[in-house]
Amino acid sequence: MIKVKLIHSKKLGETLFYEKLSNGLEVFILPKKDFYKSVATLTAKFGSIDTYFSPLEKKIPIQVPDGIAHFLEHKMFESKQGDVLHSFAKEGATINAITNFTRTSYTLSTTTNIYKNISTLLDFVQDAYFTDLMIKKEKRIIEQEIKMYDNNPDWRARFKILENMYNNHPAKNDIAGTIDSINQITKEDLYACYDTFYHPNNMLLFVIGPVVPDELIKHIKNNQENKIFRGTGEFYRIPTDEDAIVNKRSDLMKFSVPIPKFFIGHKEPNPKRQGQDLLKYELSQYVLFELMFGESSMTYEKLYDYGYINMPFNYDCTNEEGFGFSIISGDSQDPEAIIQMVNETIDNYKMESIKQEDAQRAINKVIGFFLKSINSPLFIANQFTRHYFNEMNLFRVLPTLENLSENDLVEVLHLHFSHESQTTLIVNKP
Repeated sequence: MIKVKLIHSKKLGETLFYEKLSNGLEVFILPKKDFYKSVATLTAKFGSIDTYFSPLEKKIPIQVPDGIAHFLEHKMFESKQGDVLHSFAKEGATINAITNFTRTSYTLSTTTNIYKNISTLLDFVQDAYFTDLMIKKEKRIIEQEIKMYDNNPDWRARFKILENMYNNHPAKNDIAGTIDSINQITKEDLYACYDTFYHPNNMLLFVIGPVVPDELIKHIKNNQENKIFRGTGEFYRIPTDEDAIVNKRSDLMKFSVPIPKFFIGHKEPNPKRQGQDLLKYELSQYVLFELMFGESSMTYEKLYDYGYINMPFNYDCTNEEGFGFSIISGDSQDPEAIIQMVNETIDNYKMESIKQEDAQRAINKVIGFFLKSINSPLFIANQFTRHYFNEMNLFRVLPTLENLSENDLVEVLHLHFSHESQTTLIVNKP
């Protein structure tokens, strides 16, 4: 029997199996006997913001074109043997991939042949193959993808408000890059990023489903032991200087939309938190959003009664190492009134004390959302990885929520929702 580290969660009644392999790959396995599907995610800590770095132990930094992480994700699906999608389909599995600001994740879902499919997942991600002809072909494909997103008002507006939020940080740049930037990508750029960021030392494999952990870890070890990787996986990301003040306080965007859209962004003034400190801060943000703008809030009821909105607000938070923000968005015939009422609500909560019973009601609502979400193996796999890369623990979400106090909420309310860190955007017809 292989000796592995066990991580227990009494609150959730789960036991997580963990081992760090000799090549640096971290493997987490969460057995779920009652699940019929297995999900595996193989994730590199490499996203759209990673364009300025010192690769492979070199001291001289390099700058690569915007959109290269997303481009590399696309190219990984082509191998010397052909399209890897066919290999998964033959074994009854589906495979998908996504690139965001900080991560590139390859996700496998299957009800059969889990060992074979995990081997295929590891093999294709750990064997890059690029040619000039393949890259030229891919540029045309991604050009069309970029043009498609250019016609999506919500996508364009989201990055427009990030442009207004950030002065220098690459989070303001489209994850897919621009047509100009992707056409600058070379085969050498792709190999530089692949060799740097796709080293096992910078990757995490998470598996959840009806699996036997000891057997699966042995299988993964056998797959990894004869593979050779360039370098040690050590590199240096060049940090970006960014202050707490937004680049632009308000803006208008012309787009052919049936109903005007509003976006209210807050730039995180202190994006240096990690670990439990970040987890507590982030969960306090979600509770505050539910308290101030959830469907049962007084503000939402007023906006609905006045006819300013006919559907719930969209709100979300992004907290990563070195940057963070929140965005409230939606559709309204009177976006200016929405923005004014949102600001009045924030100011009122700052002036008045948060009642314990109101805070607890919002906390219970967020707890309910979380407990519902963890029935999804895909949610667990993706969120576990995000939390782990930020030194957080997904198993600590529930006890952290249960221990939040009104004082925790008040602290985040004053720190995150300041006027200096706010930017607004209205999207309307030309």
